[in-house]
Amino acid sequence: MNMTNIPEVKLGIVAVSRDCFPEALSVDRRKALIKAYTGKYDASDIYECPICIVESEIHMVQALEDIQKAGCNALCVYLGNFGPEISETLLAKHFDGPKMFIAAAEETQDSLLDGRGDAYCGLLNASYNLRLRNTKAYIPENPVGDAEDLADEIHTFLPIARAILGLSELKLITFGPRPQNFLACNAPIKQLYNLGVEIEENSELDLFESFHKHADDKRISEVVADMEKELGVGNKKPEILTKLAQYELTLLDWIEEHRGYRKYVAIAGKCWPAFQTQFGFVPCYVNSRLTGRGIPVSCEVDIYGALSEYIGTCVSDDVVTLLDINNSVPKDMYQESIKGKYDYQFSDTFMGFHCGNTCSSKMSSCEMRNQKIMARSLPEEVTNGTLEGDIAPGDITFYRLQSTADGLLRAYVAEGEVLPVATRSFGGIGVFAIREMERFYRHVLVGKNYPHHGAVAFGHYGKLLFEVFKYAGVPVEDLDYNRPKSFPYPTENPFM
Repeated sequence: MNMTNIPEVKLGIVAVSRDCFPEALSVDRRKALIKAYTGKYDASDIYECPICIVESEIHMVQALEDIQKAGCNALCVYLGNFGPEISETLLAKHFDGPKMFIAAAEETQDSLLDGRGDAYCGLLNASYNLRLRNTKAYIPENPVGDAEDLADEIHTFLPIARAILGLSELKLITFGPRPQNFLACNAPIKQLYNLGVEIEENSELDLFESFHKHADDKRISEVVADMEKELGVGNKKPEILTKLAQYELTLLDWIEEHRGYRKYVAIAGKCWPAFQTQFGFVPCYVNSRLTGRGIPVSCEVDIYGALSEYIGTCVSDDVVTLLDINNSVPKDMYQESIKGKYDYQFSDTFMGFHCGNTCSSKMSSCEMRNQKIMARSLPEEVTNGTLEGDIAPGDITFYRLQSTADGLLRAYVAEGEVLPVATRSFGGIGVFAIREMERFYRHVLVGKNYPHHGAVAFGHYGKLLFEVFKYAGVPVEDLDYNRPKSFPYPTENPFM
């Protein structure tokens, strides 16, 4: 699916050289790196800077101007040899965008006299100097390698850079305060500003007014037709589509009128309790459609949920969703449908659910229904608008970036999968399995006071999300994952 609300990365690759080393080392190794990358990946998203920097700050300025002129919004500093720690880190300091540092490995035992580059050593100086200059840069787990190795590292960096660029140009638009008893979705905004994210907080009354102004919008019939095409045989509530189309246009127009100077947008929307009685529907299906276009819309005014979804959209270049970490799998379901068929313990399983906000492209099958929980206390006709069914099986990553109640930045990442097991339930729901989920749930999700919402990316993106969160400023001690039994959590009772 083509994401229209995330950046396109163009990475400038700048080779550096120290003046007491042959410049040809860096030039030739840069050419080999570009050749290796071009042979494996689409090279349209990288740019080879022809200037090879030595210890001159003037050359640094020339390289900076060159990559800026070429339209680069991300930077790769390549130590083809030892490299000049001052010039190369000044380049990173003055480049406005995400950057990475990598270094060349030695090529052959026959070139360890005049052809030895010492970049293994030079990267140590570069990393130390970056810290002196308070300059962030991504340094891979294996930052020293040959051309083939480093081509892979550059390719890995591109989605990380895309997420960091997206945050720097993102506006979060919210409607309404959180519903009562949803303090768990508390959202201190200081960390949003620290991340470079802007926020616009609106009343749901403003949204209600705008919705009414779209009552006779000539585009409604076109949107209804598109909804009918998407739903197919799942179009079980055709009477509600006109209002849903009106609401979708309201949100899309609001985005265009309120994005301001920002390129990208995510929404944290209100959906209950007064929403249904006043608007006459629930917004879940519309939320799913916008999220499917790369414009995440979180439920229950979950600001950090929407932010997390947006990061996952950038990293995966795919649709994401937001789910409650909701309920346990019944033991009889585990015995009948999971045990012996899939390599998971009962304690690894749980069910992820939300009312109906998951995009149809990520559902095994789906249909329009009414929101069962809300319909227990409201007329059914005002609770229509959920997209319900079982979530498609496959690999997933459960994750969340959150500012704590006292304003600290924290995140978790856990890879797992949705199992091909019938849920026998309602909403957009799936049977999830994450290794050591029971311990992760207790010592991270509960132990560190996370809200019940988690973002879900469809695929294994733990490595990339972990690096994005580190680059964004989450302290390593507050960046959690599902630990194996051999690595206890600090709060875990050793006598259990």
